[in-house]
Amino acid sequence: MDPAAFEHDGALRFERQLTKDEIDSLRAVADERIGSRPGARLDGEPRLTHMLAVSGTVGGVAAGLTSSRARAVRAVLFDKTEDANWVVAWHQDRTIPVRTRIDVEGFGPWSTKDGVPHVAPPFEILARMVTLRVHLDAVDESNAPLRVALGTHRLGRVPADQADRIAASAAQRVCHANTGDIWAYRTPILHTSERSMTPTRRRVLQVDYADFDLPGGLEWRPL
Repeated sequence: MDPAAFEHDGALRFERQLTKDEIDSLRAVADERIGSRPGARLDGEPRLTHMLAVSGTVGGVAAGLTSSRARAVRAVLFDKTEDANWVVAWHQDRTIPVRTRIDVEGFGPWSTKDGVPHVAPPFEILARMVTLRVHLDAVDESNAPLRVALGTHRLGRVPADQADRIAASAAQRVCHANTGDIWAYRTPILHTSERSMTPTRRRVLQVDYADFDLPGGLEWRPL
């Protein structure tokens, strides 16, 4: 692990972190929860509890990049297939899920996703967060690897209409992965993904981590 490189680039690969049993367990969760949809938000999934905690395989990576107070604040499973094969343009992740809506200065606009209140926080909140992508299948150039624009997590909030131009001016990294790899990136880094060119499975568990409390009475939504 190289925290300095992670802070500079905003992305770092951790190879072959998961055991076969952990991969099999997560694949079972993915196949049960996603179905024919492109993805599913996870709440109350006991098979993830230990793995996502700081003492577990995934949470331990987050703790190493933040602190021992790291906790999972959002978990989403994705699977690009022949029937669910989408393009994600260059963008920053801009919202966080919270337990309940409380209007706090600097937080907004608000939205609701799958019945969960989400809000766009001040940029400094996002800048302190880490996102992990846990790969349940190998990812090469043919099945839609994530592409990140290195260093763009340090630029502040990037206007949507400038994302393509700013990403093109930055060094980029294609996030190829083996089964069991974890890619970590600073949550506000610019990233994109193309359509998959093959029907090969591409199941990914994406987890956001924070090691701090929210201000003004806002609370992270528990998983």
